[in-house]
Amino acid sequence: MQAQEKTVTIVVDGTPYEVPKKEDITYAEVVTLADPSYPQHPEKTFSVTYTRGQGNKPEGTLPPGGSVKVKDGMSFIVNPTGQS
Repeated sequence: MQAQEKTVTIVVDGTPYEVPKKEDITYAEVVTLADPSYPQHPEKTFSVTYTRGQGNKPEGTLPPGGSVKVKDGMSFIVNPTGQS
């Protein structure tokens, strides 16, 4: 049996994505799943909220520059906000 990188499934705006099972997922990684043009337009701002997270912080807001422990079945909602 060959070693396979473990993945978890997260849901971003209703769409499931397989992501590597690692410690954290960053704000930029989540936003890029929701809006693939984000890396070319870092001036865009988004509010990112999540549910079904890890035990001690099952829901919350992911701020720009922040990260959160990723968990199978975790759900993210990404909304564009006004320009800052």
